[in-house]
Amino acid sequence: MARTIGSHGPTTMEAIRKAGLRLIFQHGYEAMSLRQLAAEVGIQPGSLYNHISTKQELLAELIQDHINDLLRELELALRDRQGPVERLRAFVAFHVSYHMTRKREVFIANSELRSLDPRNYEAVVALRGSYERRLADILSDGVAQGVFDVDDVQVATFAIIALLTGLCSWYRPGGRLTKDAIIAAHEKLVLSGVMPRNAEAAQAGGDRAAPHSG
Repeated sequence: MARTIGSHGPTTMEAIRKAGLRLIFQHGYEAMSLRQLAAEVGIQPGSLYNHISTKQELLAELIQDHINDLLRELELALRDRQGPVERLRAFVAFHVSYHMTRKREVFIANSELRSLDPRNYEAVVALRGSYERRLADILSDGVAQGVFDVDDVQVATFAIIALLTGLCSWYRPGGRLTKDAIIAAHEKLVLSGVMPRNAEAAQAGGDRAAPHSG
């Protein structure tokens, strides 16, 4: 039986968002009804309209808030990072870490993009473009400084994001690899794909020559 949470605005809205996220992830946007959402939250169906006007509004807010969080936290992750290589490592570590803990949000933002109406779709695509440009700028800086060898920055941007986001389909907490090991593996894949072959070989040689700590 659903828990009755009362009618306090902010508390109820947060419960609606959490329940909506869970139900859309489990059943899909089209299959979730507002009646089902109200029952999950523990309020009357008509009371939902005190907090959201439509199911479409809820979906758009969930996706936009997710991408805004992504952008805000990325800026913090890149703060004080110097040089394209260090910034690319920071981007990879952030993206992987974030997507390990936000599987529902990531899944909905990708799979339910098609369910947005044109106005909301355009707004979300613009936000996604802002995130993609952060990575594209890092790659462009690296190419300009001669530390990255990238034929097409836009293609590389899409490919890297697809690679990093792909872990949502297989990552499970408590698996064989630690979080740090998974991040390191993705950093190696990404860097090996954008660094000139001679620089990659030199880096590999340096890593082998580095003394072990402890």
